[in-house]
Amino acid sequence: MMETRSSGSTYRWVSVAGNFLGATVAYLYFRVLDNAAVHLPPLQWIHVVHSLIVFAILVAIGTVLSQAWARPLERVPELPSLPPVEAELVRRRALQMPYVVAGINFTGWVLAGLIWGVGFPLATGTFSAYDSLRQVFGTTAIAGGVTTAFIFFVTEHLSRQRLHRIFPEGDLSAVRGVPRLTVRVRLLAIFLMVGVVPLAVLGILAYTRALALLGADSTTAAEIVDGMRVTILFLLGVGVVAAVGLSIFAANSVAAPLRDVEGAMARVEHGHLDGHAPVVSTDEIGSVAEGFNRMLHGLREREMVKETFGKYVTPEIRDEILAGRLHGEGELKEATILFADLRDFTPWVEATEPRQVVRDLNEYFTEMAEAIRAQRGLVLQFIGDEIEAVFGAPVATPDHAALAVRAALDMRGRLRAWNARREASGKRPLRHGIGIHTGTVLAGNIGGGGRLSYALVGDPVNLASRIQGLTKDFKVDILISEATRKSIGPTVSVDQLPAVRVKGRVEEVNVYRVV
Repeated sequence: MMETRSSGSTYRWVSVAGNFLGATVAYLYFRVLDNAAVHLPPLQWIHVVHSLIVFAILVAIGTVLSQAWARPLERVPELPSLPPVEAELVRRRALQMPYVVAGINFTGWVLAGLIWGVGFPLATGTFSAYDSLRQVFGTTAIAGGVTTAFIFFVTEHLSRQRLHRIFPEGDLSAVRGVPRLTVRVRLLAIFLMVGVVPLAVLGILAYTRALALLGADSTTAAEIVDGMRVTILFLLGVGVVAAVGLSIFAANSVAAPLRDVEGAMARVEHGHLDGHAPVVSTDEIGSVAEGFNRMLHGLREREMVKETFGKYVTPEIRDEILAGRLHGEGELKEATILFADLRDFTPWVEATEPRQVVRDLNEYFTEMAEAIRAQRGLVLQFIGDEIEAVFGAPVATPDHAALAVRAALDMRGRLRAWNARREASGKRPLRHGIGIHTGTVLAGNIGGGGRLSYALVGDPVNLASRIQGLTKDFKVDILISEATRKSIGPTVSVDQLPAVRVKGRVEEVNVYRVV
């Protein structure tokens, strides 16, 4: 609440300063540049007091109107808990603030121009259409224009410093009923202020001084020319300072948001996706910042998908699938299939609390899956206490058989280490059997009802499962087939076991124990 009151006080001081600047411009304009437009008496203190009183009344009226309009902004600290309709009103008023404050002040200057340029001359019987037009122009267009531009740009600058708290997601475009001051219109307004208005003032100055020269004697004419020289230098100096200041202020209102977007892009280029580009305007630059944030949100989602997907497959397979180079339409693949199954699973489950079973299984599967992925394997599925994995598919690798055997050896080592930790905590150790076979399989995305999974079909899959089952009969933990042994060569030490007949095959199968 204190911050809101402080902001309101700042806006009031901006309004006071802007109107004081406008009053000074009006006074100098009619005293120095176009003193023939009004019949001003010699400067006295009463004139200064009178001007200050009128100035204070106009500022007070504008301040009261601005405060009444901006009252909903006092609820900015309560914004997260406000009803949607009230929150929408607060956000809309926050975006409308520069336009409304500037509009209220400009309306005051329009009224001042009509009162002093039309109302007062009519009341005193000194009305002249030409002189009244010059007074309205000097009061409203010159002084009022300078005041309005100053108040608008300063208020907009102050408002932008608060918008990131009112719009943490940067969704300014979602608010309806807000003026959209485009960059083109902004630059055109600046051009009018720094280019057209000074030319118009110089034109008026030249015309009024030319009229004064008509019928003047040589001494008076020389005084008029000397005064005109001083006036032009004064106007040039003030105009240059005002033009440079306004241009810098307005240019910064365009360049600063662009620098923020550029900085956000640089952070993304270095891999930082956790930030966003501040959205502080409703113009094209604000739209660019919002579009960049939407793109950044999409990149974060894609990165999350990649990270999540990477928990199930290796980074190489993940990148191939996300890049669209693996279509999964069905193809014959030379691959090595691995099956792993826990021993004495049913008695263990019956003797263990269900939640503990789930925790232990998750720990076991985590260790085994890491060993498989470390050798560029793909875990196809977890079936109860069984793991099915493939090497050489979907991304072809020439040494898939050796990778599968190395993965099995790593699984053996990880199980020993895991069991050591279990025994240290008073839990019984677990055993598993691993069967490996190499052959040609049909690989592709299989499923229905909107749910697909990458699966292998063919006799090599069945044989790998049967070989895994043989580990119980031979009381070993890793068995490989003849095809796998031939593929890995002599790099791995194996012992040949007696040939056996497995279900679904007529001929006997040669199997080898990995030492």
